[in-house]
Amino acid sequence: MIENFSEHIQSILKTIPETPGVYRYYDKDNNLLYVGKAKNLKKRVLSYFSKEHDTHRLRLMVRKIVDIKTVKVDTEMDALILENNLIKNLRPKYNVDLRDDKTYPWIVIRKERFPRVFYSRQPNREEMELFGPYPSVTTMHILLDLIKQLFPTRSCSLDLTEENIRKKKFRACLEYQIGRCKAPCIGLQSSSEYDDDIRHIREIIKGDIHFAIRDLKKMMQAHAEKLEFEQAAAVKRKIELLEKYQSKSTIVHPSITDTDVFSILSDEKTAYVNYFKVMNGTIVQSQILELKKKLDESDEEMLVFAINEIRTRYSSLSREIFVPFEPELTFENAKYVVPKIGDKKQLLDLCYRNAEAYKKEREKQLAIIDPERHTDRIMQQMMKDLRMKEEPRRIEGFDNSNIQGEYAVSAMPVFIDGKPAKKEYRHFNVKTVVGPDDFATMEEVIWRRYKRVLDEALPMPQLIVIDGGKGQLGAAVMSLEKLGLIGKVTVIGIAKRLEEIYFPGDPVPLYLDKRSETLKIIQHIRDEAHRFGITHHRNKRSRETFKTELSEIKGISEKTAQKLLTELKSVKSIKEATLAELAAIVGNSKAALVYEYFKAQATNS
Repeated sequence: MIENFSEHIQSILKTIPETPGVYRYYDKDNNLLYVGKAKNLKKRVLSYFSKEHDTHRLRLMVRKIVDIKTVKVDTEMDALILENNLIKNLRPKYNVDLRDDKTYPWIVIRKERFPRVFYSRQPNREEMELFGPYPSVTTMHILLDLIKQLFPTRSCSLDLTEENIRKKKFRACLEYQIGRCKAPCIGLQSSSEYDDDIRHIREIIKGDIHFAIRDLKKMMQAHAEKLEFEQAAAVKRKIELLEKYQSKSTIVHPSITDTDVFSILSDEKTAYVNYFKVMNGTIVQSQILELKKKLDESDEEMLVFAINEIRTRYSSLSREIFVPFEPELTFENAKYVVPKIGDKKQLLDLCYRNAEAYKKEREKQLAIIDPERHTDRIMQQMMKDLRMKEEPRRIEGFDNSNIQGEYAVSAMPVFIDGKPAKKEYRHFNVKTVVGPDDFATMEEVIWRRYKRVLDEALPMPQLIVIDGGKGQLGAAVMSLEKLGLIGKVTVIGIAKRLEEIYFPGDPVPLYLDKRSETLKIIQHIRDEAHRFGITHHRNKRSRETFKTELSEIKGISEKTAQKLLTELKSVKSIKEATLAELAAIVGNSKAALVYEYFKAQATNS
């Protein structure tokens, strides 16, 4: 494989060091294609050029590579941080794409003397200390309102240098008059006192309310000891506000303190990572990251990317990270915990359910805004779940119906792009099978259907769904083999007991997640086949009953018989009807023929 690439690429591959680092791929126009990290640069980069890749997108990228650049670092963690920064700054075409969160607001503390606290949708990281972003604007405003009530800070843009304040260049504004600022501009609040308030504000934003309450209680006690009861009462109101805010947060077990919790849910193109920050038994922060896959990245890669992004974004120093599985890459001064039981497992499950709810909401939005993309996603997922080589754009299902072999029929619903195409539905009256032989019935119906598809050049499905287990599937496969279609179309069987999926020649069934869209579509096809087959079976049985009993009465036409069946619902009711009841429906002469016929039958029996 390596010899298929240019001499330049081959020479680079021979000299890449076996150390942690970051690699970059470039195309012929020197455009950056991809940035990646590795514990062992040589081993990782060689893997791209020494094997055949599963996905078309990855094969395409590798074919475009004409140059490789590497950067050595000391540890894999350093590689992760460098990779993350390069992806954000350079936005390579084939790297994971973090959904743009610039429209989300951030709470910011401006880096200045007497810092201002406010929110911004386009913050400047160099000039501001950032907290967020906040997907819920309501939550952010509640937090800001609480902060303003507890610790009034200035909102003006005055240059509050020590010299300007000393020279009394400013006057107190309305904010001071209404109690929303302590007027540091005229020297009524010192810089150290203001900075203490900012420290408490940071703690509250980060969710560390415990320390803010502790300091406020000390302050309240100090005022009380000095008999400053009015000031002590004001501090007490602040404590009550904080405790009320904390009580509204989601409470988990109090033993779970200063912990980051991550869960991940992914499909073919997107990974959803949910994050909880837990402080002192309370969930104080929640965030969802939506990561767009570019090269079929694994859940482990997505999770590590998200953990690094979140911990950097929130400056998290939590020493415990709850995760659904333990990634290979570790974070400095933090350990992974994979909860199995108890309160920690319940917390991780709650985190997963949040990711699941977000994913469903996004899919609903996508189905409305971009139905074609929604369909493409489902088709891709079905292709992956059922090990297919192409998307199942057309699916045909089969189910048989009979009563002890009588009135045997088979139904074929058709789904196009995952939805019923009822104009394409077909039913079959079984011709060659005698008695209750479900396998022979399936063999006949599959043969007839796909012989006609081949003879008349009709659309061939990508997927055939057989209602039944290994026996019915084997019967269908026999006909497909005779027609030369094995390997050209995917055929599966779905057994009703445990909803297991069977593949030809594989004794071990596939069990899909009960919540998966793939299984739901297969179940829908099966249910439609059953419904359509039962309806046709009942109609046929009704016609056959009519044909064998009422049609034998001389002088009674099909129209008259149908009129009697419509009114009286069954042949049994017709037999039990009085002459007057029959005459009211079809007239005296025809009523007499029917009445005398069934009367003679009863006498003879």
